[in-house]
Amino acid sequence: MPIRIPSDLPARKALEGENIFIMTHERAFTQDIRPLEIALLNLMPTKVTTETQFSRLLGNTPLQVNLTLVQTESYKQTHTSEDHMLSFYTTFSQIKDRHFDGLVITGAPVEQLEYEEIEYWKELCEIMDWSQTHVHSTMHICWAAQAALYHYYGIPKIKLEEKLFGLFKHKIVYKNPILLRGFDDEFYVPHSRHTTIDINEVKAHKMIKILASSKEAGLYAAITKNGKQIFITGHSEYDKDTLKNEYLRDKNLGLDIKLPKNYFPNDDDKEEPIMNWRAHANLLFANWLNYFVYQTTPYELDKVGEK
Repeated sequence: MPIRIPSDLPARKALEGENIFIMTHERAFTQDIRPLEIALLNLMPTKVTTETQFSRLLGNTPLQVNLTLVQTESYKQTHTSEDHMLSFYTTFSQIKDRHFDGLVITGAPVEQLEYEEIEYWKELCEIMDWSQTHVHSTMHICWAAQAALYHYYGIPKIKLEEKLFGLFKHKIVYKNPILLRGFDDEFYVPHSRHTTIDINEVKAHKMIKILASSKEAGLYAAITKNGKQIFITGHSEYDKDTLKNEYLRDKNLGLDIKLPKNYFPNDDDKEEPIMNWRAHANLLFANWLNYFVYQTTPYELDKVGEK
């Protein structure tokens, strides 16, 4: 979809350099179709990088996507300029009366805290509850997937003895899942987290279908009926150098960080990583937008959430 973003958003230049189709608001208004309204609740500290990564994936299909960037009000971020946040982001209180075809909630580097200790936890719970009546389909990424499984189903996260960090092989475990249509039998996904979810706890809930998992990384993709809620525990949106930058950052800080697994050729951090998850990342978001948003969302947005 041609993605509609502000002309001066930093992501625009990067996306145009990659031949991602970006549509101006003026051109969009000349097309007699309703764009998909997608909200991105960006909980990552690297706001510009993250909004570029998701814009890239959301813009890789043939219809219009109107992207709304959302930030929390209960926590004031410090890694991105205030001008950028004021120019391009809105708050939940400003959109809570609106309806959206889709919502993406990103991961966040807060996994080692208890959920209730997080400054914006109460607000996030309010947003997740709001999404049940105002959003057609919500995709939760990494920590957000763990948080949603805890909030909705009481499934706790489990602290890992060692950070799950690297590129891991996954397999489809549900026969012919629409969300993963076109995926190979085995595919790779980046992970970077200190906590996990007991897959047996997820299996115990009949409302949730597990679609894909990894021998090393555990649960990867799960879904509720009609794709109302989607849980993705990895970072398919990551750029080629994201794991590299995380590794070098921690190494330069003198932290105890091991090489990302299966990532650097010959496990040599001086060699250039090979990106082998881009195609599946694009398929994941194209399938979500097509089958769980566009094909089933009401044409009249204010009817989103009606049974």
